[in-house]
Amino acid sequence: MTQDLARIRAFVQVFDSGGFSSAARQHGRSKALLSKYVTDLEDYLGVRLMNRTTRKLSLTEAGEAYYREASALLQQLDDLDATITDQTAEPRGMLRVSAPRNFGETTLAPAIYDYLKKYHKVTLDLRLEDRYVDLVDEGIDVALRISTMGDSSLIARKIADMHVVVGAAPELLKQHGTPKHPEDLRHLPCIIDVNLQGQSNWRFIEEGKTISVPVNGPLRVNSPLAARKAAVMGLGFVVLPSYLADPAVASGELVPVLAEFLPTGQTLQAVYPHRRHLAGKVRALIDHLVDWFQHHPIS
Repeated sequence: MTQDLARIRAFVQVFDSGGFSSAARQHGRSKALLSKYVTDLEDYLGVRLMNRTTRKLSLTEAGEAYYREASALLQQLDDLDATITDQTAEPRGMLRVSAPRNFGETTLAPAIYDYLKKYHKVTLDLRLEDRYVDLVDEGIDVALRISTMGDSSLIARKIADMHVVVGAAPELLKQHGTPKHPEDLRHLPCIIDVNLQGQSNWRFIEEGKTISVPVNGPLRVNSPLAARKAAVMGLGFVVLPSYLADPAVASGELVPVLAEFLPTGQTLQAVYPHRRHLAGKVRALIDHLVDWFQHHPIS
């Protein structure tokens, strides 16, 4: 069986490399041995797999069919080997992670840096940006996203529960009064964070049903931190993730309102592309984050 796999692998390597000489250089085998393996494979199968000339190497019709199946088989075997290795070896190598900027800077950073302290052989490429990142096209191993639903093309695992806060500065509440119902916000100044899902249509829950309230105000901004600052200065009501709102609430700069109408079910998720086997460094990071946020809840 080992010899059979060696012959199959030699055939695939030779074609992938564009010739026997290139394959020999890339894989540290002699050209003669690779040629023998391919010839032995052809003799065993009873068909010619490759057309060889001094200038060009091409596959026969039978070779093309065999190459497709052989490549898939070898990839599955390599994936299986990697999975077993990942389960028993310490995580290592480059790990590319994407996360929203403000969440990454304020809440994620301590958790993910603690992961680096545990796994010294991992090198982290942490990308904090407030845009949708295509994991496959941009080579991202895992993205941390705050969401209520998953992308069907990705695999997601819940890391922690999240919630939002609607708040305003005390001086604004003295001026306009405290809203009793989400509809009251239609006639009140609001700070609109364009990164927020729905932007100027804020979502609430009443008697189990979602209601959408259109809002307006003096400022539209693409940063929740800037939106928080505007609200603290009394420019309007604001919707903020709790990890950004809580410090201002604790200091008295913002007062929460409409808490009984706020939606639940938002979560922090780790998402990654569909893959047959999840790399050990990714699995270790996700497990670490789940444990971290169990002991350091996102308020």
